[in-house]
Amino acid sequence: MSKRHSMLLLYSIIVAVILGAATGWIMGEDAHMFSWMGTLFLNALKMVVVPLIVAAIITGVSSLGDIRKLGKPGGITILFFLSSMLIAATVGMILAGVFVPGGDFHLVAKDAAALNAENATTISDVMLGLISPNIIASAANMELLQLIVFSIIFGAALTVTGEKGRVVSNFFESLNNIMMVMVGWIMYLSPFGIFALVATPIAEAGGGEAVLETFAAVGGYVLTVLSGLVVQAIILFLLLVFIARRGINYLGEISPALLTAFSTSSSSATVPLSMDCAEGAGLKKSPVRFVIPLGSTVNMNGTAVYQGVATIFLAQVYGLEVTFGSYIIISLSTALAAIGSAGIPQGGHIMTLMVFSIVGIPAEGFGLIVGVDWFLDRSRTTLNVWGDLVGAAILDRFMTGDT
Repeated sequence: MSKRHSMLLLYSIIVAVILGAATGWIMGEDAHMFSWMGTLFLNALKMVVVPLIVAAIITGVSSLGDIRKLGKPGGITILFFLSSMLIAATVGMILAGVFVPGGDFHLVAKDAAALNAENATTISDVMLGLISPNIIASAANMELLQLIVFSIIFGAALTVTGEKGRVVSNFFESLNNIMMVMVGWIMYLSPFGIFALVATPIAEAGGGEAVLETFAAVGGYVLTVLSGLVVQAIILFLLLVFIARRGINYLGEISPALLTAFSTSSSSATVPLSMDCAEGAGLKKSPVRFVIPLGSTVNMNGTAVYQGVATIFLAQVYGLEVTFGSYIIISLSTALAAIGSAGIPQGGHIMTLMVFSIVGIPAEGFGLIVGVDWFLDRSRTTLNVWGDLVGAAILDRFMTGDT
């Protein structure tokens, strides 16, 4: 996509977001008439996600030339993912502890132990979920983490096959290029789809007045989450400036991806555009194809902030004491839970309940915050995608060559 088309697309998306919000606010439930446009756009993006992620990761890993070279970029990527999510969770918990958004609530759990046991998810469940016994079924069910693990292993194996694997490498390179062309075509529909995707949830909430009432009930919690997202976004920007040596220009180049993330509320659906924007901003193909697809299911800065705030907020609501040791456990659990969260709308709910169970928060407490989750989900998804794009720029800084 040319520079001129990218700017036109950016302006069109901005207008679509504004018009969508205004339409849902004013028309209320009547705005549901536009929902089909959002579904069509989202389905079109999801249509290319599986082949694009598989092709991008396989070509990204195989382009490193030798499996032993995966050590440095792999180590940098994992270090960035884990450290950024630990920071994000800590930021969320600190802000929740400072603002005390749950101080005005005094609820009593009905049966915390039973509810937590019912919804608990163990670390072993997350680990077992990394490997698929049926990769075709995983592709059909959009189980992207399993696909990513398979693609990394496949790409690594491809690097040691030499000339015998050249045909396969060329195939996936061509497949990736074809998918990116399709992404460009799909993005011409984005203003219409984004308009509907913004208008529909506001309509489902009952329009402007209903939205205001819901936000007023848990306004302190919403502001705390948003504050945490902003703080973490600034931290990531500072890493971008001081480590990747990029700044405002890069942010401008990848803005369409961030706006699409906010509109679709899906990290996975945003992968194609994120890759296109990152390469358009001058990043090498190899780090882009390695970091962004992997980050869409593993690197969840926004989810970590949200889970950190939500956990401390509900602990305050139920009058539960959170010790310093609990803060450490929550931050580690939040980072691991974020890794296990799917890159789809509301994909982190199950993992959020797992974090709640660690502190003794009943699952019923989730009902207190679910009414505003449609908005916060979009906001944290935007930060998730921003984290992936920063990670790609950082890895690009440490990699040599034109791959």
